[in-house]
Amino acid sequence: MTEQADILIIGAGPTGLTLANLLGQNGVSTLLIEARDELIDYPRAVGIDDESLRAMQGLGLVDKVLEHTVPDQQIRIVNGSGKVIAGINPTTREFGWPRRNGFVQPLVDKVLLEGTQRFDSVDVRFGTEAVDLVQDETGVTVTVRSQGRESTIRAAYVVGCEGGRSFTRQKLGIPFAGETRQQRGLVIDVANDPLGTPHAVFGGDPNRGYATLSLPHGIRRWEFMLLEGEDDALVESDEFLHMLLRDHVADPSKLDIIRRRVYEHHARVAERFRDGRVLLAGDAAHVMPVVAGQGWNSCIRDALNLGWKLTSVVRGHAGEQLLDTYAEERRDHVKAMVDLSVGMSKVVTNRSKVTSAARDAAAAVVDRLPKLKAYISGQGFKPMPKYTRGVVLTSPWAVSKSVPVEDGAVPGAGILFPQPRVDGPSGTGILLDDAVQAGWRVFVWNNDPAQFLSQDTQAHLAELDASLVQLVPSVQLNWAAANTSPGVNVLGDPNGVLKSWFHARPVSAVVVRPDHVIAAECLAQDLDRTLQAIFLKGHFRTVRQPVAVS
Repeated sequence: MTEQADILIIGAGPTGLTLANLLGQNGVSTLLIEARDELIDYPRAVGIDDESLRAMQGLGLVDKVLEHTVPDQQIRIVNGSGKVIAGINPTTREFGWPRRNGFVQPLVDKVLLEGTQRFDSVDVRFGTEAVDLVQDETGVTVTVRSQGRESTIRAAYVVGCEGGRSFTRQKLGIPFAGETRQQRGLVIDVANDPLGTPHAVFGGDPNRGYATLSLPHGIRRWEFMLLEGEDDALVESDEFLHMLLRDHVADPSKLDIIRRRVYEHHARVAERFRDGRVLLAGDAAHVMPVVAGQGWNSCIRDALNLGWKLTSVVRGHAGEQLLDTYAEERRDHVKAMVDLSVGMSKVVTNRSKVTSAARDAAAAVVDRLPKLKAYISGQGFKPMPKYTRGVVLTSPWAVSKSVPVEDGAVPGAGILFPQPRVDGPSGTGILLDDAVQAGWRVFVWNNDPAQFLSQDTQAHLAELDASLVQLVPSVQLNWAAANTSPGVNVLGDPNGVLKSWFHARPVSAVVVRPDHVIAAECLAQDLDRTLQAIFLKGHFRTVRQPVAVS
C-alpha cells in the first residue's frame, strides 16, 4: 500500500528538520525520512547567526536553542607570530538577536527534532532510505527501504535535504558545479575545556592554519589544516593529535578528546534547485567551506524561504509557479556566501610566507582606519539576503515633493525587515515577531492600514491569514488602539527604532513576507495597488484551491 503525504522531506539535517517544523506549524501533511538510525553527532557547524535565531524564535524553540549557544562570540584573527591582526565583534541587534554565536549543532538539531513532535501532521522516520524516485504531473512516488523491506510513498512535492551526497540530486542528474580543495582539515572536540576563554581564534599561520572556539557546556574545538602527505588515518593517532596541540595546551595527553574527524573544503552549488515537483535545499543544493560559519545558517534560510511557499501551493493559495521563485531568490545569495567562505578560507589556510606578510601589512593599515576597522569588526562584509527577483517589487520609489529622498537612502524591498522591541496590548518590550502572528504582515507607520484597502484586498489578505499592523510612537499607543479599525493590530515604537527606519526611506507602508523579507514598500495611498501587484508576483489565487495528491 502506498502512503500519502503533501510533502515528503528526505534527510533529517537542519534543513529538513526546520522545514518540517514550519510545515507542521501550518498543518501541512509532512513525512520526513532519514536513512540513518539517529541524528548525526560528529563535528560540523559551530556558528549560528541572528537570522537563524530569529527563525528559531518563529518556530517557538529559541529558548531551548539558546541553552546551547555562546552569544556574541568574538573572533580574533592572528598571524603566525600570534599577533592579533583583526577582530570580529558585531554587537548590534537589527533582527532581535546577537549576530554571531557559537553553538553545539547536534544539540540544536535535537531541539528541532523534538519540535516536530508537537505536530500531528508531521511524521519523522529514521532508518528509512530513499532508493528510487519517479515524478509525474500530479505528484512524486518515492521508493524507500526500511529494515530490508521496500515500500512506496506518494507526495505532492518532495524536498531533498540529505546533504552533499544527495540521492535526490544525483537521481535527477543535476550538476553540482564547483570545487573540492586539496587542503583538508582535522576537527578535534574536547570536553572539560582546558582553556576556558569565551572567544574564537583563527590562526593564519603559514606553517599550519588553525582555529579554536569555545563552545557551550565546557566543549573546546580545534581545527587544524592537514598538510600534503598527511594521511587521513593520522586522525586515529593520539601522538599526532598531541603534536598538533602542544603549542596550545600545557599537556595534550590530559585532554578529554570526545570527537575527531577529517573534513574537506567543498565549494559547490547545484545547477538548479527545482526539477518539476522535486526541490533541493540545504547541503543537497550547496556546500561551502566552514570558515565563515554560514553553512548551517544557509540551510535555515533555505527552509524559511521554501516553507511558506510550499504551504501556499499545497493549500491552494498560490500556483506552483511560486516555487520557481525559491531558486531565483536563494541561489544568488548562496553563491555570495560560498564566495565569502572560500575567501576567508584562503586567508586562514594560506601557506605562502610572502602572501601572509602582505596580509599582515594590510591588517596594520586597517588598524589605523577606524571606519574600516569598525566595518570588519561589525561583520559588514557578510552578504545580507537581498532579493531582486522573485516575490518582491523593486520598482522606484513614488515621487512626492512632500517626501524628500535623502542621500544614501537604501530601498527596503528584498531585504529583511528589522525586529526591534515594541509595546502592545500583551505587554511592553516585546520582540516584534512575537507581537504579531506569523505569516504575511502589512506594517503602516502612523496610519490605520484598513483605511487604504479595498474590500477585495482585505478579503484576499484574510484568506492568507495576513496581519494588518499600525505602528505608532508608544506615547500614542492607547489612543490609536481605541480608534483603529477592527482586526488591525496597533503596536508602539518605544525607542524610535521603527520611526528611524521609515525616516530613512520615502515610504510609510511595507509588506513583509512570512520569511521576514520585505516584499514591497510604498506610501500609504499606494498600499492597495502595491498589494495587488504582490499577489500577481506571487501567483496568488483569490479562491482557495487545495492541491490533492493523486
